[in-house]
Amino acid sequence: MSKLPVIVGFGGVNPAGRSSFHHGYRRTVIDALSQDKAARTYRSLSAIMGLPPAAADDETARRHILEHTLIRKIEGNIFDTDQVPWNRRMALNGANGDLQFVTRTRDLPEALPAGWSVVDLGSGKVSVSIHNGCDILLPTTRKIEVSSAGQFPTGFDPAALYASRNHPRGLQLAICGISDALNAMGIEWQAVMDRIKPDQMGVYASSAMAQLDDNGFGGLLSARANGGRVSSKNLALGLADMPADFVSAYVLGNVGTSSPSLGACATFFYNLRQAVNEIRNGSVRVAVVGVAESGVDPRVIDGYYTMGALASDVELLKLDAGKGLSEPDYRRASRPFSSNCGFTVSESSQFIVLFDDDLAMELGAQIHGSVPDVFINADGYKKSISSPGVGNYFTVAKAMAAAAGIIGDEAIKKRSFVQAHGTSTPQNRVSESHILNEVAKTFGVEKWPVAAIKAYLGHSIGAASGDQLIASLGVWNDNIIPGIGTIDHIADDVHCSNLQLQKAHIEVEPDSLDVAILNAKGFGGNNASVSLLSPNLSKKLLQGRHGAKAWQAYMQRQEESQAKAAVYDDKACETGFSALYKFGENVLDGDDLNMDRDGIGIKGWASKIDLKLESPFAKWLNNKG
Repeated sequence: MSKLPVIVGFGGVNPAGRSSFHHGYRRTVIDALSQDKAARTYRSLSAIMGLPPAAADDETARRHILEHTLIRKIEGNIFDTDQVPWNRRMALNGANGDLQFVTRTRDLPEALPAGWSVVDLGSGKVSVSIHNGCDILLPTTRKIEVSSAGQFPTGFDPAALYASRNHPRGLQLAICGISDALNAMGIEWQAVMDRIKPDQMGVYASSAMAQLDDNGFGGLLSARANGGRVSSKNLALGLADMPADFVSAYVLGNVGTSSPSLGACATFFYNLRQAVNEIRNGSVRVAVVGVAESGVDPRVIDGYYTMGALASDVELLKLDAGKGLSEPDYRRASRPFSSNCGFTVSESSQFIVLFDDDLAMELGAQIHGSVPDVFINADGYKKSISSPGVGNYFTVAKAMAAAAGIIGDEAIKKRSFVQAHGTSTPQNRVSESHILNEVAKTFGVEKWPVAAIKAYLGHSIGAASGDQLIASLGVWNDNIIPGIGTIDHIADDVHCSNLQLQKAHIEVEPDSLDVAILNAKGFGGNNASVSLLSPNLSKKLLQGRHGAKAWQAYMQRQEESQAKAAVYDDKACETGFSALYKFGENVLDGDDLNMDRDGIGIKGWASKIDLKLESPFAKWLNNKG
C-alpha cells in the first residue's frame, strides 16, 4: 500500500521572517490579523532583528520592523548599491614617451610582457619602462541598475548563530532553515532515529545558483583576477549540493539517501518530488526537503539584469510616471499580474520534514498538511531557453486532476486555491495566467483564488517554491489568502475570466479549503506543480486508513509534540533562532560498524541496515516462458 507523505515540521527564514509557526506568512498579511496574532508576529520579528523585547509593543519600533522587512531598497550591510566594486579597463601611455614607474622586484610578473624594460635599482626594487603603453584594470566602483531586493529582516545575521567558519552565506542559511524546522517538530531527532532503519532517511536539498559569494564559487572565480589566492574550500563549499551535505553531516547524522536536485526556479519542488516518490514507494520513511538560496549579490543581479529579467530602477520609475517620484517605489518593485517590468531577486532558506503516515501516527507528529503528488514536465522544442513553453500546462492540469481524484471534481471547484509562480515579469503575467485560466475552465472552476507571494517576498530562485508551500500552510492556519498588495490593477493582457486576482486579502471560512495547487517554473523548461492537501483533509485521510482507535491513540501522543514545539516557539519569539550544528560530533568510521550477512549495525542507531535484499528480477532466471 502506498504511503502518504505527511508534513510534520517546517521552518526557515525569508524577507518576512522566521517560517515556523507561520510567522513569516503572517508578516505578509499582518494588516488582516487579530491584535494578538499581530503582536506575536512583531515579537518574532523583533527577536531575529536583535531588537529589545519591548520593541514589539512600541508603535515606533513596529514601524521600523515593517519598513525593514519584505522587499525594500538594498541595505548597506549587504552591499552599497551606489558603490559596487568592479575593475575598469584603462589604457595608459607616457606623457613624453615611455611609461615609467618603480616597483618591488617580487611584484614583477613572472613573464615580462612585450615592450617592458627593467633596470635593477637594488634593495629589492626595479625601474620599469613600458614602450607603447599598456592596459590596466583599475579598481573602482559603480552604481548598480537594480536597487531593490527581498532581504532578510534588518539585523538578522545567520553567521552569528553558530561557528560558521567562513561558510558561504547559502550554507549558513541551510543550517538556519533546518534548525528551525527540526526545533518546531516537537520531537527529539534521536527518537526518530530509534524508530527507523538507518537507510530509511533521505535528505533532498540544494541551491539552484550554487554558492556564489566570496567564500564559494565567487571567490574561486575572482580571487586570482583580483590578485588574491583561491581558498582550499572555495570549490568544495561552492557546490549546489552542499545544503544537503551540510544538513546530513552537521545536523542529522544522515547515513541514508542524499539526493539533491536542481530545477532552476522550481528547485524546491524538484527536491520535493524525489522525497514524495520515495516515501510513497516505501524506500524512505523520513525525508528532509529544502533549498537555501542567497541571491542578493551584485554578480547575480548583474546577470539577471543583463538578460532583461529584473525590475530596474529606471523601468520602475517609468511605471509610476506622473506620480512625481524622485526614486522608485522599492516596496512595490514586484507586481505580479499587473503592469510590471521584471522580477525582484530575493534570499530564502526553507525546509520541511516529511514522515510516512505510519511513522507520523506512531510518533504523534503534528500534521501540517500532506503531499500526495508532484508533477514535472519539460517544454519540448523551443526557440529560447529562458522563455516559457507548454510543459507548465501539463503540470498544473495533472496536479489539479490528482487533487480531484482525492476529493472529487465538485469539491475542487469550491475548495481549492492556487499559489502562482507570479514572478512580476511581463512574459509571466500573460503565459502563467493563461495556463491557470485554462485549467480552471477545464475543471469548471469559475472564480479560482490566486495568491502570488512574490509580491511581498521577491523571487528567491531555487527556494521560491518553498516560500510558496510554506505560505500556503499559513493560509490554512489563519484562513487568509494573501492578496497581491503591491498592485493597483490587473494588466489588460492577463487572462483572468476564471481567476480571482485582487489586491485585497481574501478571508475564508475555517476548513473551507482542502487543496492548494502550487505552481513553479524555471529557465530551461523546468516546470513543476504540486497537489498540497490541507491539515484537515490530511487528518481525515489518516483516520480513514488507520481507524478510530488508532487515531485516538495518536491524538494523545500528538499533544506531547505540540506542547514541546510551543516551548520552542515561545523561546524563539524572545531570543530568535537556535542553530543545530554538530561539527566534529559523533563522527563515524569503519570501527563503528558491525557487519554480518544479515545487516550492518551502526553506532548510535537502534536498527541495522538490512542486507536481506530481494530482487524482483531473480524470478526471470527461472522463467522458461
